[in-house]
Amino acid sequence: MASVSVTNVRKSYGHFEVLHGVDIDIEDGEFVILVGPSGCGKSTLLRMIAGLEEISGGDVAIGGRVVNDVEPKSRDIAMVFQSYALYPHMTVEANMGFSLRLAKAPKEETRQRVRDAAQILGLENLLDRYPRNLSGGQRQRVAMGRAIVRQPQVFLFDEPLSNLDAKLRVQMRSEIKQLHQRLRTTTIYVTHDQIEAMTMADRIVVMRDGYVEQIGSPLELYDRPANLFVAGFIGSPGMNLIRGKISSGGPLEFVADGGARLPLPAGLDVARGAEIVYGIRPENIAIGEGGIDAEVVVVEPTGAETLIVSRIGADDLVLALRERVSARAGGRLSLIPDLGRLHLFDGATGQRLR
Repeated sequence: MASVSVTNVRKSYGHFEVLHGVDIDIEDGEFVILVGPSGCGKSTLLRMIAGLEEISGGDVAIGGRVVNDVEPKSRDIAMVFQSYALYPHMTVEANMGFSLRLAKAPKEETRQRVRDAAQILGLENLLDRYPRNLSGGQRQRVAMGRAIVRQPQVFLFDEPLSNLDAKLRVQMRSEIKQLHQRLRTTTIYVTHDQIEAMTMADRIVVMRDGYVEQIGSPLELYDRPANLFVAGFIGSPGMNLIRGKISSGGPLEFVADGGARLPLPAGLDVARGAEIVYGIRPENIAIGEGGIDAEVVVVEPTGAETLIVSRIGADDLVLALRERVSARAGGRLSLIPDLGRLHLFDGATGQRLR
C-alpha cells in the first residue's frame, strides 16, 4: 500500500488546458472517489496517475516516489476499466493470472494468488468458465480479480459499474466497499454518479472543468457544500436553490426573484439587499401550520418516502417526506423549512455564506 500525491498537476492538449493545477493528497489505505460531470477531467487525471497520459505540469508521487517519467508497468498500480477487457479465449483462471504469467511468476504462486482472489470475490466455482458464459457482474468480478492478484500498492477504478444495470450496480458497490475494507489497499475511483461516491468513499474529490471544487468526506460535502456547484451536484434529489435578495427593510427575510418570501434564522449577519441563493435540502422541509403557502405540482411516492414538487411564487421546492401524505396536484400545503439546516450562498460568486 502507498500514499498518492498529486501536486499542481496540469494537462494540456496543445493550447487547450483541461486540468488546471490540481492538488490532491491521498493517504495510505484511503478510498478516494473523483466525481463530477462528463468532461470535468476526472478520468484524465486517473490516467495520468496510471501513466497512460503524459503530465503537462506538476508531479504525481506514489509512495513518496515521483512517477512522472515511470512506465505504467513499473508504478505498482492495477487498473480496472469501464470495459471488462477480458480475453474471450481464456478461462476465468487464465484471465486472472495473465499478468503474473507475463511477469514469469512461479506457476504455483500464480495459482495460489488466483485462488485467493477468487475466494475473496466468490469466483471459486467459475474458474474453468469462459467470459461468454458469465453475467456482467461476474465479468466485472473477474476484472477486479485480475487486479487483486497483482497485489499492487494502488487500485485505480475508471467507472467500473457504468455497464451494469441499476440493481447490479447497487450490489457491486457494496462488494467493492467490502473488498477495500478487507484489503485496505489505497484506492482511487472515478465515477460521474454521486450516489456511488456518497456510499463508497472515505473522501470525495468534486471536480468541474478541470478544477477541484471541494474535497471532503461524503457528509462534509453534503452538510457543508463549499459552493453552489457542490450543493447542486451532491444529493439526490438535489438541494433546492432559489435566487433572490435579503429584504431591504422590515423583518429580516429572503425575497425570491420569483416573488416568494422565505424565513431566515434570527440574528443572521448578512447585509440588507444582498443578492444570495437560498438553499434547503428536500428532507429539511416539513408540513405544518403557519408555514409558507405552496401549491402542489407533482406527487411522486417511492415507497420509503414521498417526493412532492411544490410551487411558491415562480419557484419550485422539492420535499422528501418519510410520512404518508394525501397531497394531490393542485392542492395547497403549508411548508416549514428547518432554518438550522439552511444554506446560503453569495449570489455573485456562488461561495458559501452559511
